[in-house]
Amino acid sequence: MKEVTRLSVQRGINPGDLPRGHLLHALRGDSRTKCSNAMEIQRQGGLDFTTEHEKKLITEVYNNAMECLSDEDRQLPQVANILPILKKGIGIHHGGLLPILKETIEILFSENLIKCLFATETFAMGVNMPAKTVVFTSHRKFDGKDFRPISGGEYIQMSGRAGRRGMDTKGIVILMVDDQITPAIAKELLQGKADALNSAFHLTYNMVLNLLRVEDINPEWLLEKSFYQFQHCNKVPGMISDLDSLSESLKEITVDDEDSATSYYKLRQQIERLGRQMDQIILSPKHVLPFLNPGRLVKVRHGKKNFGWGIIVNFKKQKETGPDEEPIYRVDVLVNCDKDSIKKTSTDLAQPASGSDGSMEVIGFSLKDCLSSLSCIRLMIPQKLTSADERRKCRDQLKEIQRRYPDGLPLLDPTEDMNIVDPKITEIIRKIEAYEKRLFAHTLHGGQDTENLLTQVEKKQKVLSGIKDKKKELKKAKQVIQLDELKARKRVLRRLGYATDADVIETKGRVACEVSTADELLLTEMIFNGIFNTMTVEQCTSVLSCLIFQEKGDPPKLAEELAAPLRTMQECAKRIAKVSIECKLDLEEEEYIKQINPNLMDVVDAWCKGGTFKQIVELTEVYEGSIIRAMRRLEELLRDMCHAAKAIGNEELEAKFTQGIEKIKRDIVFAASLYL
Repeated sequence: MKEVTRLSVQRGINPGDLPRGHLLHALRGDSRTKCSNAMEIQRQGGLDFTTEHEKKLITEVYNNAMECLSDEDRQLPQVANILPILKKGIGIHHGGLLPILKETIEILFSENLIKCLFATETFAMGVNMPAKTVVFTSHRKFDGKDFRPISGGEYIQMSGRAGRRGMDTKGIVILMVDDQITPAIAKELLQGKADALNSAFHLTYNMVLNLLRVEDINPEWLLEKSFYQFQHCNKVPGMISDLDSLSESLKEITVDDEDSATSYYKLRQQIERLGRQMDQIILSPKHVLPFLNPGRLVKVRHGKKNFGWGIIVNFKKQKETGPDEEPIYRVDVLVNCDKDSIKKTSTDLAQPASGSDGSMEVIGFSLKDCLSSLSCIRLMIPQKLTSADERRKCRDQLKEIQRRYPDGLPLLDPTEDMNIVDPKITEIIRKIEAYEKRLFAHTLHGGQDTENLLTQVEKKQKVLSGIKDKKKELKKAKQVIQLDELKARKRVLRRLGYATDADVIETKGRVACEVSTADELLLTEMIFNGIFNTMTVEQCTSVLSCLIFQEKGDPPKLAEELAAPLRTMQECAKRIAKVSIECKLDLEEEEYIKQINPNLMDVVDAWCKGGTFKQIVELTEVYEGSIIRAMRRLEELLRDMCHAAKAIGNEELEAKFTQGIEKIKRDIVFAASLYL
């Protein structure tokens, strides 16, 4: 990264007239950490892009911005450590920074005093401040669930920052890639279209309740008139066209002796389906682990990629899981791969070789998702397969085995070889034998033209399946989207006493209408159950923070005075989840309860008790900017709770939430914006 920055300056990508040149780094993955690491590298002897005059200007802007902070807040590590880097013309921008620092850096960047900015995609996507050069340090990003390549739309948006209007005739984009990028990913990235504008409309209880109390408008009307519904209805002409095309394709497919061929095809399909069911039992860790010996032949299929037979090298537990979940195992298998796809031994990138041309490589596969059959044959393989010659010898052995068994390699018998005692296995074997008996007795079995007939039948069945699916999509598109969810939510509201059967809002419903910042049902239930009445102001504020803070992390060890209210909130959430599931709402109890995040409870409690920001930062690994953002949202929630308490005339509870606002609204957490 440092080398790219240095070369960019030396070679004129960020030219000698540095006051006019910016270099914007848009980082991916664990980007906040990468930004911080990049800054640390620069601090330990990095580059310097500014003149003495610019250094004085940067210091002046910085000092003026920090004047609103107390002397103690100015000693915070983020505040104290960033000025030496800024004076070199290097900045950092991510969501974990203190808001006042982010705004200061944005001002310096807009005034051409920051030459190189290490930033997350938030800056590049959301703030309209173009740069001369944009550098992507990776083509992959973490989207909250998994690492994935950035989309064409994301690339267009961020690379579009390169080139400043009225100043540059062109913008330069540098994409740092590793061996994991394939031609297909690169093409999609560089030539892909902008992301489609799709509605993210979703129902909330607050929305439903507020619509129910308006006389001339109901939630059903809103669903019909939403852009979300319009987009789905807009797809109908295309679906009808696709359906017509499939119908025409169906007319063109002719099958001789269709009834007989179809019955034979369905028998084979049933046998294959039962075989997959049996494989699921056989390949479960408790049964298969003793047989994953080095040298064992195994058939590998990853999604649509069929690697055929491979040789097991080793296996290991890949991921720790909960007590109620099966552990996840990775099996290293020597398989024949396409030579162009083996730069990295990644399951997602490796491709099976076409024909005999390929290279034997050890690839890690998921036991659960990739292995499909185990042979009773084992080969003697060397302990190390680092040399290409050793791997070629293994391929020759595998070919010889396949030549000896032209009808297929013998498989491990689940009962005789693996000693699996499971009534399901016995039942599946009985059904397979019955279907095979009918298959062998069929008139088409063993016929010369049978395979050609089956190919035509399979082709026709796929078209028929496509027509069936398209008709379902068409029917669904013509219906009001989310209507079933709306009905389920209404059932929940009636069960919990928020509305009557005639959709008239009750007292609990009027209270829930006042809460829009967090889970309105959970908070209303807590109010009416008197849970907040027995809590202190600090406890109330800390508990409410659980519904505001969303970042993941290791849960803190809480004192009993905080742990007890947290347990009460979780019990209340379980009751709501149970009612929701009974009312046919698509909701998982465990996921619903996980939304209660206690990671900032001790931080908020300490802040309410008068702790300094420096003290509360030391209680957690959460970034300072994330703490401030959560506190500001917490203040909004406390205002909602004041209105909710006022709606039922509970002045004592209203006063408690008001005190909570007063306790958190101070110092750097609510420092005024530099833009105001």
